[in-house]
Amino acid sequence: MHDPRVLLDPSTDAVRKLARRGFQLDLARLSELVQRRSALIQQLDQERGDAKKVAQEVKAAASRREDTTALVERARALKVAIADGEREHRQVEEDLHGFLLDVPNLPEDRCPDGNSDEFAVEVRTWGTPQAFDFPPLDHVDLGERFGIFDFARGVKLSGPRFTVIKGVGAELERAVAQLFLSIHTKRHGYTEFSLPALLNRESLTGTGQLPKFEEDLFKTGVGDRELFLTPTAEVPLTNLHANEILPFESLPLAYTAWTPCFRSEAGSYGRDTRGLIRQHQFSKVEMVRFCDPDQSSQELEAMVGHAEACLRELGLAYRVVALAAGDISFASQFTYDIEVWVPSQNTYREISSCSDCSTYQARRAGIRTKTKDGKKGIPATLNGSGLPIGRTIVALLEQGQQADGSVVLPSSLGQYLGYTKINPDGTTG
Repeated sequence: MHDPRVLLDPSTDAVRKLARRGFQLDLARLSELVQRRSALIQQLDQERGDAKKVAQEVKAAASRREDTTALVERARALKVAIADGEREHRQVEEDLHGFLLDVPNLPEDRCPDGNSDEFAVEVRTWGTPQAFDFPPLDHVDLGERFGIFDFARGVKLSGPRFTVIKGVGAELERAVAQLFLSIHTKRHGYTEFSLPALLNRESLTGTGQLPKFEEDLFKTGVGDRELFLTPTAEVPLTNLHANEILPFESLPLAYTAWTPCFRSEAGSYGRDTRGLIRQHQFSKVEMVRFCDPDQSSQELEAMVGHAEACLRELGLAYRVVALAAGDISFASQFTYDIEVWVPSQNTYREISSCSDCSTYQARRAGIRTKTKDGKKGIPATLNGSGLPIGRTIVALLEQGQQADGSVVLPSSLGQYLGYTKINPDGTTG
């Protein structure tokens, strides 16, 4: 969420910046709300002062046994005016709050122009995409041959875009997650959390998924309790500190978690319907960082490096791109995507987004900082996938496939699996 004064400040150039991401900022409406709020505050301050003065006059007149009728009537009129003003003030505050909730973060000027992934700018690549001397299979054919994916039973249990993964596939899921968590906690200093999968509206509003993207969420509840299935661990990890004051000296904070994630994928039907690329339920290791806003760009580079470390540990070819201003997430001011090579599609596909949200989410969630000498501030928040398990398995199967129909897995997974090869018949070795 933005400070409205910042949006109204011409030096911020908010209209131009938001236009780059396809959002039209109604400055006239914002100015009207801010001015009305200010006028009401001044009016209420004046009326409360007058009411206090009249109350003193009534008391003094009564002590002198003078007629207080006019004064009492004036006091009653002020009480009514104050109550009316307070109601109007609350309504203006609600209107302003609602207005600001719908305004996305300001993209940094270094974001490339454009409104889709076609305008992303490649920053670097790592590894060399395989040149197979045989027609490579996709992960669906490989997984079904090995007997580790059961898409039909996933549909039977829950409908389209749900999958049953079994045997070696389930072992592989667990091993990949364990490897990623170990890399983040042991090498990069993240604290691991186990988190609820059901979240309240306040938490999703704090990180920016609500109110704008409610159709992308799965909602449930018991009685009058409204709850949402977590779309990403970014939400609970960030909101661990909602409405709290963090010691500034404790920054940066680095958190990670392996959770199930649930997304309705509204508007995406027909895209990636085959396989594990786009599911309603998937698991992911997430990274979240809190830091001094002046250090957020450096922290973002570090976070991207932490996600890259997972792919390098697995020997998976990938590239890093900077997303266009019109393609970054609602709460982000700058985003890097990491895209892993998918041989069957002969292209790179997104496997991680790492975003610098500056102070935007912290303002929404009421997260503050305070130095030892009492100086107050607002931290920056950052989030990134580190990494999704399903898409990692896609890359492992497709990049590791061999001419004889087997798949060779990275040695780094051997300590968790006890094997590094899936044979053509689904046995391991």
